[in-house]
Amino acid sequence: MSKQRLGRGLDALIPKSATKEISIDSKDLRFDDGQSVGVIAKIEISKIKPNPYQPRENFDRASLEELKQSIIEKGVIQPITVRRLPGGMYELITGERRVRASSEAGLTHIPAYIIEVESEKELLELALIENIQREKLNPIEIAKAYQRLIEELGYTQEEIAKKIGKDRTTVANFIRLLKLPEQIQESLKRGEITMGHARALINIPSRKLQIEIWNKIVKQGWSVRKVEKAVRDLLRSKDGEEKPKKKTHSSPGVRDIESKLKRIFGTQVRIRQTGNSKGEIVIEFYSNDDFERLIELFEIIEKHAR
Repeated sequence: MSKQRLGRGLDALIPKSATKEISIDSKDLRFDDGQSVGVIAKIEISKIKPNPYQPRENFDRASLEELKQSIIEKGVIQPITVRRLPGGMYELITGERRVRASSEAGLTHIPAYIIEVESEKELLELALIENIQREKLNPIEIAKAYQRLIEELGYTQEEIAKKIGKDRTTVANFIRLLKLPEQIQESLKRGEITMGHARALINIPSRKLQIEIWNKIVKQGWSVRKVEKAVRDLLRSKDGEEKPKKKTHSSPGVRDIESKLKRIFGTQVRIRQTGNSKGEIVIEFYSNDDFERLIELFEIIEKHAR
């Protein structure tokens, strides 16, 4: 199975004319005939098997209850997606929240896209990518889904980014979350900390210090900005601010240039003159994201300088 085939996604498998929102009570929505594929029909909820590749690990009770009430009032607006199995059964591809909420709402049937899936690999990709795009996954669930696409299907971060309409940096940032200690990952799942908090914590080289600052976030309500500052201070200290510094000279003109460069690069910039018309310009960065931002800025400057 080629990656081109696997990369089609549901939009390529389902006609665009069939993607309109449909209520389960729509009179024009027929029951499944047991044979057709590439169609939308009502199917029995009791005949749906769960998706073995479901990336979602947690189902928020409040969110599920809200969806249930919406279904009771308006029906299932967005069909789930399934493939056929022997014996008149179906395997869920996307839409487990809708299936659970519909079952709790007392429905016996649910609207579904019934599509043909040629292999387990294609099912895995559809389940992961379409759930990432259409379902409300938490950051760790998204990170694990990206990781599975890399490990089990051999995709690169760049290829994943193209499929989901994101840039490679976004994909890389999610995957890096899996390097955090387990308790911090669980905290992110529960919504105790945000993605911004987690990304700042990643840059701390010590797991012990990561957990120490994470405790302060949870117990003292530290903002993302406060965490980023704490991490910057920590990294500066670790880099050895106590080291003997080179003898430097700083004139008012040099300080003005430093100020201009700070505004351009959005970070700390120091010009060190060591005499004899020599010196160095130090541009600081405090995270991988910050570093990549500077690289992109350098590339823009280089482009305009040509």
